[in-house]
Amino acid sequence: MLRCGRDTPTSPAIPPFGPPASSHVLVGAGDIAVCGSSGTEDTATLLDSIDGTVFTTGDNAYFTGSRQDFRDCYDPTWGRHKDRTRPTPGNHEYEHPGAAPYFEYFGESAGPDFLGYYSYMVGEWQVLALNSNIASGSGSAQGLWLRTELAAGARRCTVAYWHHALFSSGPNGDAPQMRDIFRILHDAGAEIVIAGHEHSYERFARQTADGVADPVRGIRQFVVGTGGASLSQFPTIRPNSEVRLSAHGVLKLTLAPGTFTWEFITLSGTRDSGGGSCR
Repeated sequence: MLRCGRDTPTSPAIPPFGPPASSHVLVGAGDIAVCGSSGTEDTATLLDSIDGTVFTTGDNAYFTGSRQDFRDCYDPTWGRHKDRTRPTPGNHEYEHPGAAPYFEYFGESAGPDFLGYYSYMVGEWQVLALNSNIASGSGSAQGLWLRTELAAGARRCTVAYWHHALFSSGPNGDAPQMRDIFRILHDAGAEIVIAGHEHSYERFARQTADGVADPVRGIRQFVVGTGGASLSQFPTIRPNSEVRLSAHGVLKLTLAPGTFTWEFITLSGTRDSGGGSCR
């Protein structure tokens, strides 16, 4: 098992880390497509120049995740990258029974059996796309599946993403329904969790599922609901919150064997960056 190294956040003024050998990119955001939104156009333009696998952290097409929303708002923008996108659903998708238009639009890329959760590999990293809109307790079907997936990839570096952030300084606040999932990931040694729901960017220090700072074994959580929806602010600053930005942009993770770097990128440049190593 790889031993954990200390993460190294950097100032936005410092150029981002260069990509290591044998690295692969995972890039994306959530809360994305609003027809006529300059933010949506901006983040789609950023993706045009970044290779790799695209993730989404839900609320992909506003305002209700309808077939028309996907056709008119998502498809002309982020839809340019549909073939390399691995999405997750948000609460707006579930304004339609079973999030049917979402699953219809993304097809097999959204995972099997209309569940909204699945796993795949990016280089040597295990990636887990999860669904925060359905039962997420330790004994739920999703929780049991997650344990099985993590056990099968016990020696891999792991990143997971979903819509509702367990920890958030934004107006929606914490989403405690995801605590069991976060705890399962923490116990298995996962490195990174990414969420959306808040229309802002926030980076947390490594912590446990109970919000206790844990610089050695904790998970680093990012909130990246910055894909194009109207931006929000930070009414209540949560413990362990390190960086907060109200700006449209994408999170780029460069994943290498045993290490990772992150960059939050906007049209004006990189606004946050750093790196770390797997446990």
